[in-house]
Formats: sequence, C-alpha cells, structure tokens
Amino acid sequence: MSAMRALLFSMALSGLAACAPVVQQAVPAPAGFAGPRIVERPLGIGEFVVQDGASLPFLRWKTQGPPKAVVIALHGFNDHAASFRLAGPWWAEQGIEVWAYDQRGFGGAPNKGVWTDPELSREDLRTVVALVRARYPDTPIAVAGESMGGAIGITAFASARPPQADRLILLAPAVWGWSSQNPFSRIGLWTAAHIAPSRLVEPPSFATRRIRATDNVVELLRNGRDPRFILSSRFDALYGLVDLMEEASVNLAHVRVPTLLAYGASDQIVNKGATRLALDRARSNPNLTTAYYPNGWHLLNRDMDAQTVYADVEAWLEGKSLPSGALPVRSAIERP
Repeated sequence: MSAMRALLFSMALSGLAACAPVVQQAVPAPAGFAGPRIVERPLGIGEFVVQDGASLPFLRWKTQGPPKAVVIALHGFNDHAASFRLAGPWWAEQGIEVWAYDQRGFGGAPNKGVWTDPELSREDLRTVVALVRARYPDTPIAVAGESMGGAIGITAFASARPPQADRLILLAPAVWGWSSQNPFSRIGLWTAAHIAPSRLVEPPSFATRRIRATDNVVELLRNGRDPRFILSSRFDALYGLVDLMEEASVNLAHVRVPTLLAYGASDQIVNKGATRLALDRARSNPNLTTAYYPNGWHLLNRDMDAQTVYADVEAWLEGKSLPSGALPVRSAIERP
C-alpha cells in the first residue's frame, strides 16, 4: 500500500509539473543581430530593440527644447505604454521628456498575456535606460513605474545591477504580495496556477462594479474598449504577479537611488495593509520620500486629480518640495 501511495504521489507531482506556470524567457537573437537600438517612427512612436532582439513598442512625448529631465515609464499589469497618454504630454510641456514602452507580455510586445520572468523584464529595463542614456548622457533620467511597473522598478533598482538612471518614481506600486494575502487566496492561486495555468479569468461583474481603479470614468471605459488592454488574465500570470509583488515589498528597503512613492487614499487595488507592510520593511531606507493623496485612487496618473501628482513629480525631479504639501504615506494611513 505504501508503494502504491508513493506511485500515486509521484504521478501527481508529475502532473503538476506538466501543468507548471508558463514564464517567458529571452528569445534567441535573430541572425545578424547588431545589438540593442532605438527604432524611431513618425508621430512619437517606435520600438526599443533590446538585448535579445525582441522589439518593445514605445510612445515618446518630446519637449520643445532640450529636456530638463527624462522619464522612462513602465505601465501596470494588463496595460500598455498608452497608460501614460495623459501624463506624457503634461510633463513634456514642463520640459520633461517621456518614453513609455510596452513590457513583454503586454500591449504590442512579444507573447501578449504570457507572464515574463521578472529578471528578463528588469534586463529589458536596463537596456532601455542605457539606450536613452546614450541619447542624453548629461540629463537626469528617472524611471516611473505605475503599479506592476513600480514593482519592476523597485526590484531592478534593488538588484546588484540597477539601471543607469538617477531617480525612481513609484505610482501606487504593486506590493500586495504573498505576505499580505490570506491563506485561502494563497492556496487557491497556487493550485489554479499549477493545475490550469493557461485558463483565463476575468473579474466578475459584481467586483468591477464595486472595485474601481480610478475615479476617471472615461479612462475606465476606454480601457474596457481598448484591444491592447488585457481583460482576462491567465492564472499563471496572476501567480507570477503576486510573486513579483512580494519581491517588491521586501526589496523597497534596498533601493539605492532617490525614490518618490505616491499612494492614493482611495486605492482599492493595492490596499493600505500591503502598502504599510512594504513601508515598514523600508523604514531604514534614507532614499525614500512618500506622498499621500487624499483624492487619489490606484491609477494616480489618470485620476481626476492627476495633475496634482504630475506637478509634485516635476518639483521632486528638480529637488524642490512637493507643491501639494502631501503628507508622508505611513503617517497619513495611521491618522484616525
């Protein structure tokens, strides 16, 4: 009987292995690949050809003259570069050039819907920053990450090989990792990701009615009708996202460049408990400045009050105090 149990256990493990989560890896570089480069096209679009030859589409918002700073923008989960379509033009008018690109698995980048090894996403970011740095060797460069993009930014700048940028901007960073999940969520997601990794799941209608990412209804409607936006996620992509969020929560303490973390009072996507835990872990980080927005939601760069955040980012990049007078996030969350 014990031998039969062992056999069944072994078969079960084999079955799980066969259904293991799918993760994008680097692709073989094409024949004649000459290395990373920027391919520019008219109207502020183009592609970053990165270290393995993959093409990551970008949008670029130029300034009238030489920029006083450059922002490389990372979108959130299931989104794409156009998530910065409101912030990009505003910052460009203030002299801050913005480049936003589609990360692998999203928008027009390779293998839409399939989760990417976060280290590959970080390597893409390092390559993109190096390409832009070559264009602007003497201009301050910041990486701005929204939600999942913030998690990629945190883990990249906390790594042994941080990108060659000067500053990091985190807009409601995704830090809702395993430590902040209840046991039922942890068990359920692990099981789903290993038994039915490719199955698609879409948030139920009752949840989308109750939980909103922003108070900007026009942007919510636009996302719902955008063919480049992913509405149904694979279970293994959600599993990979939670893994990344845990890594970001732990590593916020180890980011070694000046960092601005913005968080909205009405954020219903990354809850206050998860944000508090990440900030508690990062208490000893002297590079971290935080800003709490009473009128902010999760999509801080698309909320109705987004220009308050834009202006704070501009001032912070110039080394000035925040014009909004935003309170530190940790103390604001704790206030009665």
